[in-house]
Amino acid sequence: MVKYISALALVFLAACSIDPKDYESPPVTVETAAGPVVCQLYTKDLVRWDRAIQRPESMSVETADQICLNEGLREKNGEPVNRQTADVAL
Repeated sequence: MVKYISALALVFLAACSIDPKDYESPPVTVETAAGPVVCQLYTKDLVRWDRAIQRPESMSVETADQICLNEGLREKNGEPVNRQTADVAL
């Protein structure tokens, strides 16, 4: 009986795979001194997934990702945002 319950639990968990694409918002552009950073933000509860999908060449990936994380946190906290929706073809 315990083996049956364990197997059933494993099947249930496998069916609940997490795909970030299911939580994406439209890409947004954050203007910075170095140039625009295009961010892929997720739901307000998943800001740790927020990341840059385009950045100025002079900016590191880490810096661009941090800008996007900050933007996601700003939105999560209900603070006003200064951004434009990005039209980005990926």
